[in-house]
Amino acid sequence: MLIIDAHLDLSMNALQWNRDLLASVYTIRTREQQVSGKGRGVGTVAFPEMRAGRIALSFATLLARSTGKAVPHLDFDSPTQAFGMAWGQLGYYRALEREGAVRVITGAADLDDHWTAWERWESEAAAASTAASAKSGPPLGVVVSMEGADPILDPEQLSVWFDAGLRAIGLTHYGPGRYAGGTGVETGLTDLGRALLPEMRRLGVLCDVTHMSDRSFWETLERYDAPVLASHNNCRALVPHQRQFSDDQIRAIAERDGVIGVAMDIWMVASGWTYNDLGGRAVTLSDVVDHIEHIRKVTGSPRHVAIGTDLDGGFGREQSPADLDTIADLQKLPALLRERDFSDDDIAAVCHGNWLRLLRSTWNAR
Repeated sequence: MLIIDAHLDLSMNALQWNRDLLASVYTIRTREQQVSGKGRGVGTVAFPEMRAGRIALSFATLLARSTGKAVPHLDFDSPTQAFGMAWGQLGYYRALEREGAVRVITGAADLDDHWTAWERWESEAAAASTAASAKSGPPLGVVVSMEGADPILDPEQLSVWFDAGLRAIGLTHYGPGRYAGGTGVETGLTDLGRALLPEMRRLGVLCDVTHMSDRSFWETLERYDAPVLASHNNCRALVPHQRQFSDDQIRAIAERDGVIGVAMDIWMVASGWTYNDLGGRAVTLSDVVDHIEHIRKVTGSPRHVAIGTDLDGGFGREQSPADLDTIADLQKLPALLRERDFSDDDIAAVCHGNWLRLLRSTWNAR
């Protein structure tokens, strides 16, 4: 089953964490055995495993905050520094494209060509050995997304980013972003955020409502009159935390014909989780499917739920489902969905079809 993952922090891992993503997960783990810090030596994402897991397309982020609360390699003292880091991250994707490792997807024609190539390769690889099929085939596709709009110096600069390939933006991340209040605060859109949204709408840049405070979320829906996405978000009904969406928010996204990608950072998957333990029970991919099933129940359809793992978002195996060693194990999801009475068409929609529909409708409308 081909998969689209709507949230991977590939460039952050390559540049801020100095990971060569062309190497395998296991090689990177070995190289990091003497590197201290959360997530080091236990990563789950690299290009060979993405190919083995049939991750044909991912939304690949640019991430550099400037909230006034500096964090090394993540939150910078000034917007100009954040701009420089994010621009370098975008350059990393373009360098990978030049090497033939990835293809930056910026429009409907690109998307259709890329997806056809992967479908053809998947059909041919089914008759080949696993080893051979994992080492060949089309480049990995990336849709460039920005997690937190802080690097955009002002709304008038958005066209520069768009011309460079940016196609989706989440206005905020953790804390008080320059454009909107995010996770952990109660503030809404700023003047910059209110000015950026119509520019995004004019250019056809998708709005990612992940990480928004509740106030930012509802103010954004008032001002952005198009389908929205939540690249990596789970359900507040199952994990009661501001970072998750309430059922009302889930319904509001569905009413826009938007899509929610379920995340696999396990503190967002199971309520009460602490490191490596949930009352003696491991958190697994089946718990992730609980969120998929809940969104289907709330919206009445599997049309509005998909995958947005965030598996490389500053953590590794210690904070991932226990039955997931690398991102290649996303191939376990179809069987788990089938056990919950998802049809083959529903499974394909969750694994890739819903993201394809959202991208095509946005880009064709543009």
